[in-house]
Amino acid sequence: MKCKFYVLLSFLVLSQFNYGQKSIRVDAGTKGEKFEHFWSKCVGAGRANEALRAGWLEQMEKVQQNCGFEYVRFHGLFHEDMFPVLREKGKLVYNWQYIDDVFDRLLDMNVRPFVELAFFPNEFAAEDSKTVFWWEAKVTPGPDFASQWHDLIEAFTQHVVDRYGIDEVLTWYFEVWNEPNLYPFFFHGKKSQYFELYKQSALAVKSVDERLKIGGPATSNFVPDTRFDGEIINNEVSMEVFKVEDINTLQWHGVWIEDFLKFCEKEKLPVDFISTHPYPTDYAFNPETGKGRGLTRHVHSIIDDLEWLQKIVQNSAYSNAEIHLTEWNTSPSSRDRMHDLLPAAAYIVKSNLDCIGLTNSLAFWTFTDIFEEKGGAASIFHGGFGMINFQGLVKPSYHAYRMLHLLGDEKLYKDDAVFVSRNSGDGKIVALAYNYPKENEGSVPAGYKSYEYLSEGSSKQLKLELKHLKPGAMFQIEILDKDHGNVCHSWEKMGKPEPPTREQIKVLKNVAENLKTETVVADKDGRLTINREIAPWNVMLIQQIN
Repeated sequence: MKCKFYVLLSFLVLSQFNYGQKSIRVDAGTKGEKFEHFWSKCVGAGRANEALRAGWLEQMEKVQQNCGFEYVRFHGLFHEDMFPVLREKGKLVYNWQYIDDVFDRLLDMNVRPFVELAFFPNEFAAEDSKTVFWWEAKVTPGPDFASQWHDLIEAFTQHVVDRYGIDEVLTWYFEVWNEPNLYPFFFHGKKSQYFELYKQSALAVKSVDERLKIGGPATSNFVPDTRFDGEIINNEVSMEVFKVEDINTLQWHGVWIEDFLKFCEKEKLPVDFISTHPYPTDYAFNPETGKGRGLTRHVHSIIDDLEWLQKIVQNSAYSNAEIHLTEWNTSPSSRDRMHDLLPAAAYIVKSNLDCIGLTNSLAFWTFTDIFEEKGGAASIFHGGFGMINFQGLVKPSYHAYRMLHLLGDEKLYKDDAVFVSRNSGDGKIVALAYNYPKENEGSVPAGYKSYEYLSEGSSKQLKLELKHLKPGAMFQIEILDKDHGNVCHSWEKMGKPEPPTREQIKVLKNVAENLKTETVVADKDGRLTINREIAPWNVMLIQQIN
């Protein structure tokens, strides 16, 4: 699955530089290289109970239709607000009604659950269990957690197979927990206890049908030190990263993955996929203390991490395991202003196009700001993870995924500014051009710099010539820039109303949805030349429409 970033350009394109302008000639009649839309495989959301809300469901339907997401992953499937385990007349009773409601509605939208098996129901957690988030997810295992957890997962798996049919559930993924390495936050237990949790989950799922897919360890972002080598985190070791002048000079590696694979091999356990979260940061940025500032890695870190991960998996006993990156964004902070701004879109486009062939999924965290890990937010634009805000206003990140989804399935050309594709079904050409400025490749866009990014970097002059098109072929150009589709900027120019009136929201929705567009037509010889200056952070979609 190793990515081939460059095709044999002698068969495909002729490129040259004239007075600093790059001229790209692409033969639309040449055979392309097949690729997968791994960016549309899965997207993240907050917690299961939020999926019972009308706004969440409306936004899920929107991103499925326009961004093509096939799966959605969220926390808290077995949390108390889903009432999975009840005690009636002194006996434990499983209750799947709330989970069924969520899954039924998702499947009606053609979205499947990427099932995160977490967290502990009250009955299975320690009596004095640690909790996370305002909704108090329980993360400390009780004394009999292994056997109770096994029975819960077996009953749950059997239920979904009975309800939805084995053919349907065979397409699902069952992932064990979320970021268990982050002691005492997401898992108030030891590494060995998580491994036992995985073991019982795998045995339970496979007892229903051996073909069902199970995986983990769902660990957090890569690190450059040994803080996670022991049973729990060694925070003293982790502080060393603050002493390095340039964190990009360090050697970064995945967390628990090697130990996890060795444990599963020793125990003869199945591993159908490996999951982890390659955020381009070390610590989430904390705007109150400044902790984390400067700990954002370079823009190519996602490639480095995936190449490391591929090597580890290929050299393990599970070389055929799929790779699913079940969370990813510019940062793991739900209060990072960059999530609302234009540079995030350029980062999304660049990273996904650069990683073609390296992974089976890269799940953006998250599709919606209906997300409550920190509770509600006072501002409609507060740096939330979502590509759509609470009021339904789409952000630049939404347009990035919408544009990626519109690409064809055959690569005709790629460089660091443009990607040209063809749809093998109808033969139409779709290209994406973008400007992630070279001057800013040393770190991923971070909220603490805010709008400084919008004026940083050099423009790129794109001259793209397509030949062997149908004479008169019509193309629509859409441009995502500072003033088009960048809804937070428009809201600020409006005076930052908190909250906007119903009329203001209608105005903002129109601004958010409608990009700068124009139509161009191929000449009688089937040639089309597009000569445009692309400002820093802008993204341009060039789509054949007839």
